[in-house]
Amino acid sequence: MADSIPSRLPPGAVDAHAHVMRKDGPLSTLRHSAPARDVSVEEYLGVLDAHGVRYGLLTAPSFYGTDNSVLLDALARAGGRLRGTAIVDPAISQMQLAQLKAQGVCGVRLNWVKRAAVPDIRSAAYQSLLGKLRELEMHVELYLEGSLLPDVLPVLQASGARIVVDHFGSPDPAQGVHGRGFVMLCEAIQAGTTWVKLSAPYRLGEADPRDYVGPLLEGLGRERAIWATDWPWVGFEDAFTYQQCIDWLHAWIPDAAVRQAVAVDTPQALFGFR
Repeated sequence: MADSIPSRLPPGAVDAHAHVMRKDGPLSTLRHSAPARDVSVEEYLGVLDAHGVRYGLLTAPSFYGTDNSVLLDALARAGGRLRGTAIVDPAISQMQLAQLKAQGVCGVRLNWVKRAAVPDIRSAAYQSLLGKLRELEMHVELYLEGSLLPDVLPVLQASGARIVVDHFGSPDPAQGVHGRGFVMLCEAIQAGTTWVKLSAPYRLGEADPRDYVGPLLEGLGRERAIWATDWPWVGFEDAFTYQQCIDWLHAWIPDAAVRQAVAVDTPQALFGFR
């Protein structure tokens, strides 16, 4: 019997969440993980080429804190194929943010998962940051446990900044689609203020990601969901392949027109590839 043909993505596809890293980089005391190996931008671009993926979004990992040197170096060497989300001090100036944007950074990441205490999004510093991001048309990328979303998401919505939520919104596996955070995320998507990444299903506990895809894609969700791999799967480095991540998307979304929106049209527009 002939081998099956690997699943492919439409031309112009965007991988909306990946990382580059160096083991010798300056590690933050607030990190909840660490790089297992050096991962270069050249390696990542080679992986994209091998799987027919045109663009990628490099997400700043938590372990470097506000040092974005590895990210910025990768963006400079990517020939316009990559954008990035940086981790910054909330007191950063608008000029500094604009300089990051000029280097390919299209958003700021709030990596607040696994924190003993979540920073105060209502503080003057964060409110100022959100205003600057809104004015510069940069997005806020939020990684936070779903059970804590109700404390943060409404404040982000009120700021008027674009919001991108990582990894299905990290729902509480015990509550699933009925958890208050997940319900609030779906409502934010319908309000047109929020996007969600269909990514990293292995970070959802024992939950089946397909249970979340349907509610997230309802109504406006088809225009607010984006696909991502989380490559090279920090903490799960040897557990998955890039092809599996593509296959997952096909399993989650059998409709080719919806896959076109999730993998190409929406992320290209959101991250400034067109």
